[in-house]
Amino acid sequence: MIPKIGLLTLATPAAAAPLVEAFRQELRELGYVDGKTFVLQIRYGEAKAERLRELARDLAALKMDVIVVAQDQAIAAVKREAGTIPIVMSNSSDPVGTGFVASLAHPGGNITGLTISRRSSVGSGWSC
Repeated sequence: MIPKIGLLTLATPAAAAPLVEAFRQELRELGYVDGKTFVLQIRYGEAKAERLRELARDLAALKMDVIVVAQDQAIAAVKREAGTIPIVMSNSSDPVGTGFVASLAHPGGNITGLTISRRSSVGSGWSC
């Protein structure tokens, strides 16, 4: 079975295009081919935060193997809707303060990713 990757962003397709292309390029460089070794399902919030929960619910219903998400509002929507689907945050301003993870050292749950938080004494990136 081909792995399914969901991608959710608050941005419009035009605004997100450079980041989506960079994501696809990195996957290609790792030897992954969209449609052959994975399937990418992208949902755009079109700069309307009220759409995020519905879009997150849609990705969860499609039983993604992982959901990649940017922006705290979108991360919150995916966390509410994804159940146990692994979530990769491409950026969070404060994953502990927002309640996405228990701590940077021991995030727990099904969320991992990157932060620009200055709370960490071990650097700006983390993962579990």
